[in-house]
Amino acid sequence: MIETLFISAVLLILFAYIGYPLTLLALSAVRERSVRRSDIIPFVTVIIAAYNEETKIDAKLENTLLMEYPRDRLQIIVVSDGSTDGTNHLVTKYAERGVQLVETGGRVGKEGAQQRGLSHALGELIVFTDVATMSDSHCLKNLVRNFADVTVGCVTSEDRVIKEDGKIGGEGVYVRYEMWLRMLESRVGSVVGLSGSLFAVRSSLCGDFSGGLQSDFRTVLVCIREGLRGVSDPLVVGFYRDVPDESDEFDRKVRTMVRALTVFFKNADLLAAWRYGIPSYELFCHKLLRWLVPLFLLIAFVSNAFLVFHSAPYLILFLLQVVFYLAAVAGIKKGRNENPLVRVAAYFVRVNLSIAVAWWRYLRGNRIVRWEPTRR
Repeated sequence: MIETLFISAVLLILFAYIGYPLTLLALSAVRERSVRRSDIIPFVTVIIAAYNEETKIDAKLENTLLMEYPRDRLQIIVVSDGSTDGTNHLVTKYAERGVQLVETGGRVGKEGAQQRGLSHALGELIVFTDVATMSDSHCLKNLVRNFADVTVGCVTSEDRVIKEDGKIGGEGVYVRYEMWLRMLESRVGSVVGLSGSLFAVRSSLCGDFSGGLQSDFRTVLVCIREGLRGVSDPLVVGFYRDVPDESDEFDRKVRTMVRALTVFFKNADLLAAWRYGIPSYELFCHKLLRWLVPLFLLIAFVSNAFLVFHSAPYLILFLLQVVFYLAAVAGIKKGRNENPLVRVAAYFVRVNLSIAVAWWRYLRGNRIVRWEPTRR
């Protein structure tokens, strides 16, 4: 029984991270859904939610205004989510350049702010983006090209983490892995996650936009429910700085996960593969199975501990687990460790610990609405 638990837990972990993308690769060999991109110029509304961003809002607006897109087909809205610093004053200086300020009058959270922005939006396409995210001048044009394909309901950017020393840390490796998964999912079905920092959606899908639910995850689920798909475009890149304070990033991950669990279980019917097809499989593997990895890790460690005296291989596997977790603890305590393996181990453990904490909070009835942006 203990051996079965151990082997099952290990296989589930391996499938979540390795087996799942391999199945997508196999599917893409027999069923590849390319995106029919072409140059179109629909009216686009860019919505930027901001809370006390006086040190960054100028750079964000200058970056947005550099986008190569017809100005008569572009609306830029900054929604100030109860900012108490100089954010509002700085935004008003861009009014002559076509930037519109919308004030919420108090903290309503990121999605609440986005919802206020939607009430002023005129675009056929809505682009949601964060203040801390930058992009190149071709980003908007490349983003829009995907919507020439009538099967596409939403488009996500690819994330790029910029570190001060130019090196790739644990988050950078993990982010690259996630972007690879999105590419595979786009080939065979639909992505099941969007980058909340930069994504676009057809305005026709925003009719029941919720100010209390995570907008990026919910948006792609709305698309799947409507028979459309979300895709990732490698030419649409969002650049953001690495997080200097790891404790802040851990708290952000917990908040994000609690909100994601809330959206997931409100849309659990999308797991019906007989109705939604491959996206249901992607949603199960990429989301639910991955979110259960902390449980599988615990089962693997505890069951392996009971098996150490049964045979040498079990002893070796247990020692490898111990070394891995000790390396992760060392990496977490030291922070910016130079050893890439230690950084990746620390990030892996930190991510799964944040998922475990999120499950605990969610099961206790915690539902997080208010948005606290991570300072990058």
